[in-house]
Amino acid sequence: MGPSVDKDFTDEFCGFLQRCVANVDAAELLLLFFNHQHRSWRPEELSAQLAATVSSSEIDVERYLGIFETHALIERDGRLARFRANAPDHAQLATLARIYRERPVTLFRVIYALRDSKIKTFADAFKLRR
Repeated sequence: MGPSVDKDFTDEFCGFLQRCVANVDAAELLLLFFNHQHRSWRPEELSAQLAATVSSSEIDVERYLGIFETHALIERDGRLARFRANAPDHAQLATLARIYRERPVTLFRVIYALRDSKIKTFADAFKLRR
C-alpha cells in the first residue's frame, strides 16, 4: 500500500476491521447504524434496507449484530438494535465512514485481505511441523 493509504489504514484501524467487520456486507450494515444513530432497527428492517446493495440474509444480519454488540458498537432491546452513542470505537467508525465514501474499493480490498490473512494464520496453526 502506498503512503496515502498507510495514514488511513493504521494498525489500530485494521485491528478494528479484523475484530468488528467480517466482510463488506458487515461494513455496510455497521455504517447504516452509524449514519442513522438515533434510529432503532429490527433485523428484518436491516435486511430490507441492505437488500439493494448486499445479499445478506437475516441470519447473516443477526450474526453481524452479535459481533457489533460484543464489541459495544450497538445495543439491543429485545429485537430492536440501535447504535451505541458511547461506542468505544467511535473514531474508527468515523474513519470507516470516510474511507467508505472516499475510497470504497481500497477499503473492500483491505477488508478481504485482512480476512484472508486471518484465515491463513488460523490454518497455519494446524499445519504439521517436521
